[in-house]
Amino acid sequence: MILNIAAYHFVEIADPSALREQLHARCEALGLKGTVLVAGEGVNLFLAGDAEDIRVLLDEFRADPRFAAIAVKFSESETVPFRRLRVKLKKEIITFRRFDLLPGHERAPAVTPKRLAQWLDRGRDDAGREIVLLDTRNDQEIAHGSFANALTLPIGKFTELPEALAAHRDALAGKTIVSFCTGGIRCEKAALWMQNSGYENVLQLEGGILGYFEDVGAAHYQGGCFVFDERVALGADLKPMPNGAMSDAVPFSL
Repeated sequence: MILNIAAYHFVEIADPSALREQLHARCEALGLKGTVLVAGEGVNLFLAGDAEDIRVLLDEFRADPRFAAIAVKFSESETVPFRRLRVKLKKEIITFRRFDLLPGHERAPAVTPKRLAQWLDRGRDDAGREIVLLDTRNDQEIAHGSFANALTLPIGKFTELPEALAAHRDALAGKTIVSFCTGGIRCEKAALWMQNSGYENVLQLEGGILGYFEDVGAAHYQGGCFVFDERVALGADLKPMPNGAMSDAVPFSL
């Protein structure tokens, strides 16, 4: 059985090129395949391989104080869902082009999957506010599934989110906004940007959809979660959906 990991960590990297070379050498030596992005703001990993080799890499990675707290999402597959290894040097580990954001130094508040599920069960947060789940992914990903009644935006890439969200700003007033994405990286940047841009009561879903599937399962979610490999989409059991099945998830209109 193949072990797949998805992980990211925002932290200042003084020499991204050196870290890129180090990670490429270790992943290659361990026979891992997938994509690793390295930037001055941190790292973003999608890797697959033998379970023991994956854990060796993670142990070595966490031995570096900069990455000791990296959160990892796990899933299994019968075959490696990547064709090759790519370790790239980038300006950002997720392109947003809002270079005033410093996610390695500051962070928007987060809500855990279990707490969010409790809120969704009763329809309000702990303060009694209405909840709006904001999907920060693109329309291609959303087609495979999303939270029921989530606010989805007609965007093709993450950089388009600020402009697309502006039309909903007045309707979001007085509500608790919970941003979410696949594994947490986009909703973390989006929540921080929203907070700095004057949106109120903004939270990010800790661990994204994959973290929610691990801790909660399918409750309040429709369809699967698009992933960036040959499995296409995972169900709430973190197993590939048949033929990457599309969803009939209902979008929310404010």
